[in-house]
Amino acid sequence: MKLRIGTRRSRLALAQAGEVAERLAGLGIETELVPLSTAGDRGAPATASDAGVKGLFVAEIVQALVRGDVDLAVHSAKDLPAEDPEGVIVGAVPPRADPFDVVVTREPGALADGASIGTSSLRRRAQLARWRPALRIVELRGNVDTRLAKLEAGDVDALVLAAAGLARLGVSPPHAFTLATDVMVPAPGQGALALQARGDDAATRGVLERLDDPPSRLAFEAERAVMAALGGGCALPLGAYATAGVDGVRLIAVVATPGGTEVIRAHARAADPTEAAGHVVQALRSAGAERILSSLR
Repeated sequence: MKLRIGTRRSRLALAQAGEVAERLAGLGIETELVPLSTAGDRGAPATASDAGVKGLFVAEIVQALVRGDVDLAVHSAKDLPAEDPEGVIVGAVPPRADPFDVVVTREPGALADGASIGTSSLRRRAQLARWRPALRIVELRGNVDTRLAKLEAGDVDALVLAAAGLARLGVSPPHAFTLATDVMVPAPGQGALALQARGDDAATRGVLERLDDPPSRLAFEAERAVMAALGGGCALPLGAYATAGVDGVRLIAVVATPGGTEVIRAHARAADPTEAAGHVVQALRSAGAERILSSLR
C-alpha cells in the first residue's frame, strides 16, 4: 500500500508531512509527498476562501483530496476551519507537540518597557497588550525563517512564535522563553496535526486510525468546538487550550479586544470535549464575548 500525502510547500509544512510519513513508515506503509500551493501561500485575501482566513491554507489541499489526487492531507490543526467539507473527515490527530507560544528575543534578559515585539496574530496582540501594556507591538508577517531573519536584522526586539513550529524546523533560538496559559492561551489546535481523509476511503481511514492519539484527539475536538461556536473560519482574538486525562477534559479559553483592554477567560472540566466546550462557550458569552467578537467579524 502506498499513500500520497498532500501538503503545503512551506518548509514547516513539509516537515510536518515528513513527520507523518515517518509514522506511517513505522507501520510499513510507503508514502509519497505531494506539495501543493495554497491561496494563503500566494498572499490571497481572506475573501478568496469561503471558509475565511483559515481556509486560505487548506482549500486547495482538500480539493486535491476530494478529487483523489492525494490519499490524505496533513494540516496544522490550527489552520483548519471549524468544520470539515462534505465527504472529508479528520482520520487522525497524532500525539500533539508543544502547544504553547514562546517569546524569542534578540538579546538575553527580560524585555524592557518600550521594546518592540512582532506578531500578526490578533490573539497574540490582545494577550500581549494585556500582559505587558508598555511593549510596542509591531505587525510582522512571514514564515518562521522570515520572521527570525527580521529579528536578527533588528526590525524588532522580540517575536512571538509557536513552540511546535520551531521544534519541527529544528530551530533552537538562544534567547527564548515560554508563555504560560495565564499570559497567553494558544490558538485552537496549536501544536497538533490533523490528518484528513475521504470519508469513503476505508483503507486509508483504517491506517490513520493507528496514528490517532486519543488525548490529543479529545483536546483537538474540544478546542475546535469552541472555535465552531464562536469563530468559525475567522481570524479572531480567540484562544483555547484543552488537555484530556483520567479526570476528563480540561479546557480554558479566552476572548479579548485587540488592544487587550478587555479579556474574558473561562475554564471548564467535563467528561467529554463537547460538554467542556459547551460550558466554556456559555461562560464566555455570559461575560460578553459575543459582543467583542461581533464587532470584529
